[in-house]
Amino acid sequence: MISIGIIGGSGYTGKKLIQFCNSHPFISDYKVYGNKTSGQFLSELFPELVGQMTDSQIESVDNISNSHDLYFIALPHGEALKYVPSLIKNDKKVIDLGGDYRLDSKSEYEKWYNIQHSSAELLNNKIYGLADYYGTQYSNYNLVANPGCYPTATLLGILPLMAGFGDEIFSVSTSAYSGTSGAGKTPKQELMMSEMDGNVSAYNVNKHRHQPEILQMLKKFGFDSPFSFTTHLLPVAVGIYATTSVHLKNSIDEQTIKNYYKLFYENSNFVRLREVPPQLSWVVNTNYCDINISVKEKVVIITSAIDNLIKGASGQAFQNMNKLFGWDENLGLKLQGAKNVSMY
Repeated sequence: MISIGIIGGSGYTGKKLIQFCNSHPFISDYKVYGNKTSGQFLSELFPELVGQMTDSQIESVDNISNSHDLYFIALPHGEALKYVPSLIKNDKKVIDLGGDYRLDSKSEYEKWYNIQHSSAELLNNKIYGLADYYGTQYSNYNLVANPGCYPTATLLGILPLMAGFGDEIFSVSTSAYSGTSGAGKTPKQELMMSEMDGNVSAYNVNKHRHQPEILQMLKKFGFDSPFSFTTHLLPVAVGIYATTSVHLKNSIDEQTIKNYYKLFYENSNFVRLREVPPQLSWVVNTNYCDINISVKEKVVIITSAIDNLIKGASGQAFQNMNKLFGWDENLGLKLQGAKNVSMY
């Protein structure tokens, strides 16, 4: 049994972390730490969870206990830098749901986030926790950089193609769409229902912070070709939908590619290969990533869908926790015994 500390647990992802803590058989207790919300009770913040969680008072981030075994950090960019180094120094396990440790390069982080990185030595002593990618082992790490929601959907869609047919890829272009919960709880005019209803808009064109995160992973497969990444807001609360267009140097048979995807994800409980492009409604409130591949001559179209708060944040964080401790990845995610069902 382990004890959990949740630093910054008052937001949407914090709520999901609390729910998963209450359903995990190996978590004995958890404590939530906050800033503006310190002193409030969880039942005040999340009245819909009364009866489904252990109610307790939120502690101040100034009084974080060193008694927990693992810490989830769900804070805005730059804030995790205040806590992670000391936790790691005290041999604690940490899963950061923000972007402070996702990039391997200090200069890249400072370029994209406009924040000076104060613990750059940890950037190469962490694991990038794309949980359904089995190319890395967790046993030698205490720090997990939980991937962003857009990178999770995009990378799970394209990595098998990159791994199996990387030499044939000429260019990659992703158009991705997010529900408004991806922007957090802070009120913003452009996210009001009166602004978003019936509306779609692109944002952070050519400058989204998840772009270098995706490209960093692709380069580890030798990718050095044109890449574009364009994000959009959808008039929905939850979900990420990514459509990636890949241009090949030569034609590859569709079934050959699909067979490789099936092999790549044969050990994954949370990736479902679909016969048709997925719908957001299929994955919302789940930890699944649904993927479809369509091939026509030299063009591969990959569509992928996830719940941004679960698969794109707290659910994947729990997968990573389970991997850190060598447990079944399904634990706490209410999908015990689930198996990958290929639709191909």
